[in-house]
Amino acid sequence: MKITDLKPEIVWKFFHEVTQVPRPSKKEEKIIQYLEGFAEQYNILIKKDDAGNILMFKPATPGYEKLPTVILQSHMDMVCEKNSDKDFDFDNDPIETVVDGDWLRANGTTLGADNGIGMAAELAILASDDIEHGPIECLFTVDEETGLTGAKALEKGFMDGEILLNLDSEDEGELFIGCAGGKDTQASFTYEPVAAPEEMQYFKITVSGLNGGHSGGDIHKGLGNANKLLVRYLYLLMDEDMPFALATIDGGNLRNAIAREANAVIGLLPSDKEKARVLLNTFAADVENELKHADPNVKLTMESADQPATVIDAETTLKVVLSMHACPHGVIAMSHDIEGLVETSTNLASVKMKEGNTIVIGTSQRSSINSSKLAIANTVKACFEMAGADVTQGDGYPGWTPNPNSQILKVAEASYERLFGKKAKIMAIHAGLECGLFLEKYPYLDMISFGPTLQDVHSPAEKILIPTVELWWQHLLETLKSIPAK
Repeated sequence: MKITDLKPEIVWKFFHEVTQVPRPSKKEEKIIQYLEGFAEQYNILIKKDDAGNILMFKPATPGYEKLPTVILQSHMDMVCEKNSDKDFDFDNDPIETVVDGDWLRANGTTLGADNGIGMAAELAILASDDIEHGPIECLFTVDEETGLTGAKALEKGFMDGEILLNLDSEDEGELFIGCAGGKDTQASFTYEPVAAPEEMQYFKITVSGLNGGHSGGDIHKGLGNANKLLVRYLYLLMDEDMPFALATIDGGNLRNAIAREANAVIGLLPSDKEKARVLLNTFAADVENELKHADPNVKLTMESADQPATVIDAETTLKVVLSMHACPHGVIAMSHDIEGLVETSTNLASVKMKEGNTIVIGTSQRSSINSSKLAIANTVKACFEMAGADVTQGDGYPGWTPNPNSQILKVAEASYERLFGKKAKIMAIHAGLECGLFLEKYPYLDMISFGPTLQDVHSPAEKILIPTVELWWQHLLETLKSIPAK
């Protein structure tokens, strides 16, 4: 079976088209061109702002003109992650989709259902002539995944709708009415390259096989973080008095993804080589036991490497290892207001060697309480400042405070129960959504977020549960036609 054989056909048709257009964050030119071509093909009124956000308009179905204008919203960009053995160019290659039983996934890369399936639903509604609805505005924002810059740049007056349906959630049957705010903290170390000691033998230490996942939606699952595991081993070498020279270190990629892979090239004295290997084997067994439920395929390996020309100076090596080991990662606090909701968390996202002899460590903090968000961000900042790093922080983005009295929530609840004979769950999410930013510019908006079931987003294991797309589509259409007139 192919993706174009799935039901509802019109939604999957447009999702397939979206997957064929490269759309990395901050490189949305091709998907914008696609949207502009779509609008021209279907004779749809369209406008674009300076940031690249797109708004399309569709008049009400006859008889529904008195309904309030509804904004349907999704983001254009996708997280670009691939398996290390996959040859793939996200700037140019189309996503290769695979129907795998009841699931749709990609071949070795992220699928981009986050938030391509939301885009597909909007396009399906815009292209259809048999759907009952009031006036509709379809908003497609840029760069949600790496900074929500499209939502931040959205100007007052760009939209006219009074109700906003965000199509960027990942659990069918759940209606989201709140989300966490976030902030990024980045640490930079400048090192001195020194000649690689010739008396040492060099090895590449690799952490692989982890599932990875969304640093908001999956942070509570106890998944392994490759960066933390790598520096735990390097710290053990120090603790066992096995001096090493650090030549390279690399791990993770994106601030909103839990690191799946990391590696370092180190030099060891010949007398310590076997002890270091035994230590790694012992540590690997401990890690496998720790992660046997959450990440059973974790691997730690040690293989010979060529002698590099230079290594990182010993003082900087010490600072990097100690600060990364000390830096918190994972759930910091659970909500006292909503059972099972993560309130505050932090993600040790990436470590990269950059130009100018710098090592850059990226982290991301989230919380549904602003003061707690600032507190954990400053905890991470202080951790790296004590090690002498140059630390910078982003402006962050606001959370979305739940409104249990929302009128559109009541409509969506009633629509769901009418369709399926059961109640939808009312939820808040620890992941970031653009809704909080929309409220800053449009404080009168009545909003909910809902979507089909996705798993393992922000990782190459990302997949969408095919039957839930039809359920979500039915719910979306029922909600649109059930909104009361003004």
